[in-house]
Amino acid sequence: MNHIDKLYTHMPYYGYRRMTAQLKRDGYRVNHKRVLSLMHQMGIEAIYPKPNLSKNIQSHPVYPYLLKDVVINHPNQVWGSDITYIRMREGFLYLVAFMDWYSRYVLSWKLSTTLDTAFVLEAATEALKLAIPEIENTDQGVQFTSWDYLNLWDQTKTKISMDGKGRFTDNIFTERLWRSVKYDEVYLKNYQTVLDAKDGLTQYFNTYNYRRLHQSLGYKTPAEVYFKERRNGS
Repeated sequence: MNHIDKLYTHMPYYGYRRMTAQLKRDGYRVNHKRVLSLMHQMGIEAIYPKPNLSKNIQSHPVYPYLLKDVVINHPNQVWGSDITYIRMREGFLYLVAFMDWYSRYVLSWKLSTTLDTAFVLEAATEALKLAIPEIENTDQGVQFTSWDYLNLWDQTKTKISMDGKGRFTDNIFTERLWRSVKYDEVYLKNYQTVLDAKDGLTQYFNTYNYRRLHQSLGYKTPAEVYFKERRNGS
């Protein structure tokens, strides 16, 4: 699973068949059914264009993808949220984050030992204490299509946008965040416990938001862009 995570982070367009072929080349004795099962357990199957696996088996509303050709030019115009796999020395965790796409500011994040909905609701509630976005974009996973999650949003103020199935590029800013988190923090550490992971990610996101300069932001930090332009009424 850790090796799948590294391959996925580097090549998120890999479906389970190419993932299986790559794992075999890298010395793992696996078949595509095993890889399919592991990817499902990791919660990363929804971005792959393949039959059946990306289907949410529960009845749920499907919202259109609203961000094609949209120019994002101010904070709280678009938020994106997603879940990723976080490895530890023994076992693994799931990380959810809400990010303002304009400033790249991480509004909130939470860890969980299971792919339930509770930690997603907790992170969303925390983010909504800062502001209300015009558009909230997610994938079609069960956590983001549950009625508990959808009812958090005042849809007279916030439009719900959902990625097309098999289109990881629909949530590209969050995918870039995950690559940064993995390569700059997770892969450099060997978290022993959940507390180790929480402490490490707390320090990482604090640095990411308040100290790390982003070339795409004119060498400013996400916090500088997010809070300054909010104060200026953008």
